[in-house]
Amino acid sequence: MRGTCLLIFLSVLIALAAPAYADPNAEEILKAIVKIRATIPSDAHTARTLGTEREGNGVVIDSKGHILTIGYLIVEAEDIQVFAAEGKPVKAIFVGYDHKTGFGLLRTEEPLGVTPIKLGQSSEVKEGDPVIVSGHGGGDSLQAVRVISRKEFAGYWEYLLEDAIFTTPPYANYGGAALVGREGQLLGIGSLFTQIMIQGFGSIPCNIFVPIDHLKPILSDLIAKGRSLEAPRPWLGVNVEETHERVFVIQVTPKGPAEEAGLKPGDMILTVDGKAVNGLADFYRRVWALGNAGVDVPLSVLQGIQIRDIKVRSIDRYQFLRLKPQKGISL
Repeated sequence: MRGTCLLIFLSVLIALAAPAYADPNAEEILKAIVKIRATIPSDAHTARTLGTEREGNGVVIDSKGHILTIGYLIVEAEDIQVFAAEGKPVKAIFVGYDHKTGFGLLRTEEPLGVTPIKLGQSSEVKEGDPVIVSGHGGGDSLQAVRVISRKEFAGYWEYLLEDAIFTTPPYANYGGAALVGREGQLLGIGSLFTQIMIQGFGSIPCNIFVPIDHLKPILSDLIAKGRSLEAPRPWLGVNVEETHERVFVIQVTPKGPAEEAGLKPGDMILTVDGKAVNGLADFYRRVWALGNAGVDVPLSVLQGIQIRDIKVRSIDRYQFLRLKPQKGISL
């Protein structure tokens, strides 16, 4: 019975979302959504987890050729190619990456000759809104979806998004895909496939989009400096997961702060600076509340059957990555 209800629920979402995209310039808007192909050196820090060949989508956002995407597609890339509507590859350069939001920015070395997508107001996006998701590929890449939640999302890689946009049905080619509103404006950038619990229906497959409003305060910094100029958060180099509000270490970054301090996969994190940890988001907030990157982070962890006190000297995440941002062209 639950399975039948879920199918009906998803069918209604699709039907209601279908009329969402009515912009008369739809063809031009779709041309601004491009394919990105990036090659990463095998010795890059992210190569082990994200691979050395990455492919996804990006969105042209200005007349200078700047393309917004999700950062994991291009971080530490040594070669980036962009494929526009006609499919001819154009070389692009890495411009910037923001670990806090997950946004990545690149720029083509020659004009693509497409009309940029205008940035919308993601703060106006609410649960229940019909929207459109599109990757590279023209009209065939469009998919009507509906926003099913606006809430925080905590990722295992020391990542917390306060107001993520969750949509369903899921879009297969979500990485860097465009979330587009009724007026043809960009509302978010595709990040992940996940599942969300909906009362009465159970677990629903969906995508997470990073709201476009998070780009506006940092865009100029990304173009000019390759990163946000906000004070960097402390980074530990640890992947963690939450089970029943308990936080467990699943992986430590080789030669990162956590590994050097003695944290190991399987450890359960009990406290930060003497204060009990209550879930993934709470863990991050307690670490970040201690100060900026470089601050010592006192942890109490359960290793096997022993409780250990470990002090991790945090660092700036950007100092660990092999980034070679090239200045973009001013807006």
